[in-house]
Amino acid sequence: MSQKNKISHGVDTTVIWLYAILVAVGILCIFMVEYRSDANWMSSFLGGKTSYSKQFIFAGICALIATFILLTDSKLFTAFANLFYVFGVLLMLATFVLGKNINGSKSWIPLFGGFNLQPVEICKIFTALALAKFLSRQETDFRKLKSQVVAGIICLLPAVISILQHETGMALVYFSFFLVMFREGLSPVVLIIGFSFVALIASTLLVDPDTLAIILSVAAVVFLYATRRQWRRKKSILLLTILIWGAAVGIQRFAVPFIFNNVLECYQSARVYSAFGKDYDCGLNKRSAKKSDKAPRKPDDYNVRQSKIAIGSGGFWGRGFLKGTQTRGKYVPAQTTDFIFASLGEAFGFAGCFAFLALFMFLLFRLIAIAERQRSTFSRVYAYSVVSILFFHIAFNICMTLGLFPSPGITLPLISYGGSSLVSFTILIFILLRLDADRQMVLR
Repeated sequence: MSQKNKISHGVDTTVIWLYAILVAVGILCIFMVEYRSDANWMSSFLGGKTSYSKQFIFAGICALIATFILLTDSKLFTAFANLFYVFGVLLMLATFVLGKNINGSKSWIPLFGGFNLQPVEICKIFTALALAKFLSRQETDFRKLKSQVVAGIICLLPAVISILQHETGMALVYFSFFLVMFREGLSPVVLIIGFSFVALIASTLLVDPDTLAIILSVAAVVFLYATRRQWRRKKSILLLTILIWGAAVGIQRFAVPFIFNNVLECYQSARVYSAFGKDYDCGLNKRSAKKSDKAPRKPDDYNVRQSKIAIGSGGFWGRGFLKGTQTRGKYVPAQTTDFIFASLGEAFGFAGCFAFLALFMFLLFRLIAIAERQRSTFSRVYAYSVVSILFFHIAFNICMTLGLFPSPGITLPLISYGGSSLVSFTILIFILLRLDADRQMVLR
């Protein structure tokens, strides 16, 4: 076989090793959570009835998928990017008909053998490909508003569908594509507006509505006084300031309460409120009232408390392998999925968490280096999409586990249990490796 046809030719083996190590760490963490001293773990493993045995099977499937991708012609991904995207969106829409309700979210399609597929996970890949395809077109001028709007629609359409499926956590992930667009020339003003909107929502939850309205009004008056010479010459500054003030007051007085009470479910609103140390009155939630749900008090405060206790009990060096009391005692909810970082922190302590995060940071920096060496716009945009998605997942999941962010149900890449998640990240990473291996072929 010639060197050109070898599967390893041009492939970044460093990323493959980091990928394999992280997948192995994930299986190890799942094993620590589910291990029972009174049961034969080997027979349970061979029987395929445990989460760690299923994750091992998923890892084997992912190895086959990765091999197939590395053997595939990279031109396939550019040629069929738009078709993949349409297929992904249609698959997400199919959940409204074929979907299975799991944990209040109808975003799963049941498969054979008790397995389920979550299309929103797979659609991340197709969105990254479609965005790369659009931005790499010769006729696309990303400095124009029209191109920016089209790119925004490509990214946000799956997010809107995900929200309708009550999968708000995954919907947030699609906002990571705005970091990619910023890299490609999107005005920083868009990001500033986005962060300002988030800050306004946070202020609405932390500050009394009347007090916040007064603060916003005073800030507007001070700004107008400071710029009185400018807006006297240019009335558009005065008009824009009034519009921004009116929008901000309207959002904090009407839009935010409407979203929390009429759009989100009670438990979703409670998650956000608990992250800011506030209690949410589920009696105000119209969606829960229609279902006659009896909402529990601060449901996710318990999750985060137990997670922080588990991580804190690990100390510097950790309690040791299979010696965690919180995770082994099942005190931490969703400890094989959303809160799996807690099991690692309890077992291996600060030192283990630091080493673990160092692996992730090494992977991200390596992927950024790969992105910067691409000779085509398509490959570069796709590479930064991979980096943005991974970074968003890692940052959100760990901050959620530590109680710094609300817990929207975002998995830890390559670590959390779940076939859809592991397969999607595998495909995401190995498509990039395939594109990188062919980077000498300048495609634009």
